[in-house]
Amino acid sequence: MQDLSQLKPLVRVAISNPQSHANAMFSKGIALLCEGVLETGSLNAAAKSMNMAYSKAWRIIRESEESLGVQLLVRNGAHGSTLTQECQTLLKLYNELEAFTQQRAEALYQEEIN
Repeated sequence: MQDLSQLKPLVRVAISNPQSHANAMFSKGIALLCEGVLETGSLNAAAKSMNMAYSKAWRIIRESEESLGVQLLVRNGAHGSTLTQECQTLLKLYNELEAFTQQRAEALYQEEIN
């Protein structure tokens, strides 16, 4: 039998609006964009740091806001953007859910292979 201990489960977490017919949800990509805005104060700078076009980042934010029914960013024109309180809460919960789920998956995996 091959050694399975070198492998690791990878868990993907998303927060969605079950009442929405759109496919957009709060997942890793949007979380990274929001963290970038939090760090830089700008959606444009956050997009550039991810090698993403500003227009694509803007579309992702708009589609996510529409699907979730939650405003994520406050746009301040030339002064950049800030996260709304709801977005900060979603980002915090998303990161906690992802970390918890990943840790639990790794623990279960180790239990099973040992």
